[in-house]
Amino acid sequence: MQPNLCNVAHPFMEGNGRSTRIWLDLMLKRSLNRCVDWSQIDKNEYLTAMRENVSDSTHIKALVKPALTTKIDDREMFMKGIDYSYYYE
Repeated sequence: MQPNLCNVAHPFMEGNGRSTRIWLDLMLKRSLNRCVDWSQIDKNEYLTAMRENVSDSTHIKALVKPALTTKIDDREMFMKGIDYSYYYE
């Protein structure tokens, strides 16, 4: 079973999307030895794909796959991911 990259539940008053992206990076790091270079993903494309992801994960997977990197232990990549997470909100 493949995980759905959906951000439907919002348990926090703020930071739900950021938490989801950090969680996704940690899952990818453990399972694939990869993380997402979020700077390669367009904000509007990402937001559209997340809305579509509730019923079809094709678009979000197509956005994330080419942005995967092996820089899983690179602190700069991790911090850049957090910075970009604010950009997507």
